[in-house]
Amino acid sequence: MDTDILQRYIEGNASQAEKEAVAKWLDAGRENRREFLLLRHMYDATLWSETESVASGKTVQRKLSVKIASECLKVAAIFLLAFAFCYFLSSRKEDLAVSQTVYTPEGQRTEITLTDGTQVILNAKTRFTFPNRFEGTERKVELDGEAYFKVPEDKSKPFIVTTRDYQIKVLGTEFNVNAYRIEAYFETALLKGSVEVISRHTSETIRLMPNQYVYTENKQLKLAYLQNHNHFLWREGIIAFEDEPITDVLEKMQLYYDIRIDVKNQTLYGERYSGKFRTKDGIEHVLKVLKLRYKFKYTRDNESNIITIYE
Repeated sequence: MDTDILQRYIEGNASQAEKEAVAKWLDAGRENRREFLLLRHMYDATLWSETESVASGKTVQRKLSVKIASECLKVAAIFLLAFAFCYFLSSRKEDLAVSQTVYTPEGQRTEITLTDGTQVILNAKTRFTFPNRFEGTERKVELDGEAYFKVPEDKSKPFIVTTRDYQIKVLGTEFNVNAYRIEAYFETALLKGSVEVISRHTSETIRLMPNQYVYTENKQLKLAYLQNHNHFLWREGIIAFEDEPITDVLEKMQLYYDIRIDVKNQTLYGERYSGKFRTKDGIEHVLKVLKLRYKFKYTRDNESNIITIYE
């Protein structure tokens, strides 16, 4: 494989054809994957981030270092090795607890294990901030996007997920949070244990029991029961829809694949859809499946990153 193509893929600048070529190459053998990992390690080792921090009235720079586990995908999201980075304060000798951030690009997902044993799966276009170790009486993290948490119980140190408008407080449980900053919608679904969802603006609090979820409607929290768990299949790389408006389906495609979809075919606004797609198959596959049923046409402008649906 041409190293220039691999470099463009690692940097996120590869074309769709090059992504597919890299996917086939990775699937061809273990040695290819080892070569890819080596290049990825070398690329990440050169990354520096200048982060400002006020310590004793002085601004210092931090160097990024610690890696996290990631998940191998095959086509649009072929292989992700996400790295979280641990900041070191150059002006202090003692080891301080400091924040690190992981971002999962479009069409991909990332798995992380935190220092307390909490397992986190991040969906596409999700930003997750967490400390290199938990100190004090709380385990606090920040989320912009969607994530699934499996938190070990620690009654002396509750686990708190902070989003733009809400906090989710737990002791030990399994739950899913959907809270993208670019969307007004918020949702938390509980599978095991119990959680409290707290508004950061009004202090409104709702406690969830297993198989319940809370969501926003007209800026108010609403409580409901889970009808099925297909929504959580995204953890396995599957996007599932259950009798949802086709416009909602397309909105999720925009979010997960970081592309704009302009719908000029007005007949689609009254349609609904049930079905499943594999994330790795990409947006083109989703559109081809949908157009077989709804008989529309579309064009894609790669330069402007816009898909237009018409007729």
